[in-house]
Amino acid sequence: MNEGAMLHIPDSQYCFAVGDKELVIRLRMAKEDADAAVALIYGQKYEFHEKRTIQPLTICYSDRLYNYYEIRLCLADVRLAYIFQIEAAGKIHYYCEEGLLDSYNFDEGFYNFFQMPYINRNDVMPMVDWMKDAVFYQIFVDRFRIGDTKKDMSYVNMKWGELPTPKSFAGGDLRGITEKIDYIAGLGITAIYLTPIFRSISNHKYDTIDYMEIDPQFGTNEDFRKLVNAAHARGIRVVLDAVFNHCSKYLTQFDDVKKHGRQSPYYDWFVIDGDFPEEETANYECFAACAYMPKLNTANTNVQEFLLSVARYWIREYGIDGWRLDVSDEVSHEFWRMFRRAVKEEKQDAVIIGENWHDAYPYLRGDQYDSIMNYAFTKACLDYFSRETLDAKQMAERLSANLMRNTHTVNDMMLNLLDSHDTHRFYSEVGENKNRLLAGVALETVFPGAPCIYYGTEICTPGGYDPDSRRCFDWDETQWDETVFLKIRELLHLRGQAGLIEGSVRIWAEDELLAVERTNGGQSVQLFINMTDRSKHLEISDGAQTGQFPVADAAECEILTKNRASQMEAAILIEPEGYVILRRTTERKMEKGKQKDADNKTEHAKRNAQTADMGAREVEA
Repeated sequence: MNEGAMLHIPDSQYCFAVGDKELVIRLRMAKEDADAAVALIYGQKYEFHEKRTIQPLTICYSDRLYNYYEIRLCLADVRLAYIFQIEAAGKIHYYCEEGLLDSYNFDEGFYNFFQMPYINRNDVMPMVDWMKDAVFYQIFVDRFRIGDTKKDMSYVNMKWGELPTPKSFAGGDLRGITEKIDYIAGLGITAIYLTPIFRSISNHKYDTIDYMEIDPQFGTNEDFRKLVNAAHARGIRVVLDAVFNHCSKYLTQFDDVKKHGRQSPYYDWFVIDGDFPEEETANYECFAACAYMPKLNTANTNVQEFLLSVARYWIREYGIDGWRLDVSDEVSHEFWRMFRRAVKEEKQDAVIIGENWHDAYPYLRGDQYDSIMNYAFTKACLDYFSRETLDAKQMAERLSANLMRNTHTVNDMMLNLLDSHDTHRFYSEVGENKNRLLAGVALETVFPGAPCIYYGTEICTPGGYDPDSRRCFDWDETQWDETVFLKIRELLHLRGQAGLIEGSVRIWAEDELLAVERTNGGQSVQLFINMTDRSKHLEISDGAQTGQFPVADAAECEILTKNRASQMEAAILIEPEGYVILRRTTERKMEKGKQKDADNKTEHAKRNAQTADMGAREVEA
């Protein structure tokens, strides 16, 4: 066996509580060891030497190199000790804190067993419940719609629909969003994420001048209140963009430092190399290489209190439902811990979403963010649907690897996106291929986490990199592809299906089809995507089994939605670049599975009864 590939870390994404007495345990092993029989031996840690339970583990996820075994335990006593038993080539081994052993001394297990010493209720990461079935719609405000036609339009320097430049202003505002709130709700959207709306000199507003004032180009604070109220009346949450890593060079505090240098009470609000900040030489920390956006020193207690007061204010006074955190990985963990406490004290179910483009596990342990913008999902979709550098098997492995970075709770709150204001438009990335666009949205809909649709995706808005990705929304419905629009709306409304809200997930490849299954209770939802250049038959006849997971018996299968797929007598035909989403009833298969699990547990019990050093134990049948 490949001991170097084995990995388990207690109190991590490999061992985490999902309830007061519920625990998920994972073990990573090399794929070449897939034939090994793996089991978990566990018990109350003070009684582990004489009283234990054993349960077999199954492979739940696979990436390019590893298989991941997983089990969910419901515990009567949350003081847990455990080790792994691995049988391979006729020999039994034990995996504990000392690594892989040929035998195990249970009488001295207190030296080297794995443990979860205690599940403390306040250490269990809570789920923001409304995120379970959330569907987000990201809006770049200046380009969505002009609602206030009587406002001062002197700043507008482009015609609606023209290609934007970095300094283009089109005139979109908050009233425009409010006036289209029924349109947004009709799409199946349950949450709006707005790019920054506070006073700024730019079109994107990521260089904030005043955190307490809505930018006049977008309207007034009262306009914003009306938008939030209108959204809430339709069951739609509102999430704002928190730009707390940096600010505008025109922020009052930075302006004071420019005038008074080290003598300014705000000098330590920023990170400056010299007596005065000098924009020409950029002798101060800033966002990227943008001297007009100086970095805030979030280690400064006055800066901390200032930003936390901003976070509290917009929740308390306007009822917003969360914050998306810009450039969040360049801000200290300490500040985000303070931020979380302040936000959750103000509104317990306010969501906190970080803009971390990479593995963000250190931020996602329940003391900082709830989730991140899932750009790892974005990259996987680009590689599969656009660049075709991944086949179905490799895509399944990539998606599984991404899930294994975090706990189930975090995965269920991830903001899954195909594109955003910071990327090329996905529609353009797939060569304006509408079938591939729809397949991408289908995957986004079924995959764990909250799908986020970038405004205009539903009407096939093209666009390259910033600023081209920030084009105006075309409200001329005669220019829309109605078929694509209706299909995306249909997909987004599927998020209400029980199997897509909670439950387990399986990801695999079968006959070159990418397959994702979400199971909850006695129902499951399955997605099959065909990105090959050949039609694929998906057998669903009675008794038919394809690969590791049968699709369904014919009587149990219902097509929820499809594109380039058709129902046949005993199969579904999926054309190239097509997909199908099925719902199936699983009660009968669950009963068969329970019997199989029981048989497996009995077999493991027999094996362990023959192991001399096991001592007294309880074996769960």
